[in-house]
Amino acid sequence: MRFDTKIGICVRPDLAGWQKLNVVAFLASGVAGGVPGVMGLPYRDGSGNDYLPMIRQPMLVYTAELPELARVRERALARGLSVALYTEELFKTGNDDDNRAAVAAVPAEELNLVGICVYGPRNAVDKVLKGLSLHP
Repeated sequence: MRFDTKIGICVRPDLAGWQKLNVVAFLASGVAGGVPGVMGLPYRDGSGNDYLPMIRQPMLVYTAELPELARVRERALARGLSVALYTEELFKTGNDDDNRAAVAAVPAEELNLVGICVYGPRNAVDKVLKGLSLHP
């Protein structure tokens, strides 16, 4: 099935493996919690066990250095796309309040991005992510 929308997640290649996975999970949760209709229905196995719903469409994960992440952020916001971000400072915080305060303390052009997620119409997201490579 081809979706009219696209979810693209970009992470910096210099992160440790656990950090990349953590960033991708947090960014995906931003789409799940912030975009109405993106979640599918709950799952049930053949034995009757229930499982949580998941995002209803594939997500593509890209690799991007800091300047590329900044460019993606600027382009996505200029096009009115939904954006989630993760900054390096968030590795040092321990809760949602501190996470939001850490982001709020830095002007947009100075954000030390380690990851960004973009959601929106497929063509617009493709333009925002143009030139990036899929994560290996």
